[in-house]
Amino acid sequence: MTRPQAPSVVQNSGQVLPAGHEPANLGDILERVLDRGIVIAGDIRVSLLDIELLTLKLRLVIASVDTARQIGIDWWEHDPWLSSRARPPVEPGPRDPEQVEAERRPRVAARARRRDAELEEWNEFDG
Repeated sequence: MTRPQAPSVVQNSGQVLPAGHEPANLGDILERVLDRGIVIAGDIRVSLLDIELLTLKLRLVIASVDTARQIGIDWWEHDPWLSSRARPPVEPGPRDPEQVEAERRPRVAARARRRDAELEEWNEFDG
């Protein structure tokens, strides 16, 4: 015949507690927060005589990288300052002078037509 066992106890820092009720340390709490994520949201409004002068909307997400990826946050992977795999923005290279001139001609012609139309209006007004 087996005799009933007393509930197991865990001794932690001189305290004797029933098993499963260990005090959580900072590492455990941090691990839980990073695993699940936490969102802190708040708004700050500055008003003077019922006139709103400034509104700041603050949103803070604390999560592990894996949790952030699961919820669709991955901006650090595309920022060239934070990731060597991110591509820097493409700088425009030197342009063909003939192409520049071809793009400029219609703008110059349109400006000349507007100037001529204004001169005609002034001539009719003076005449």
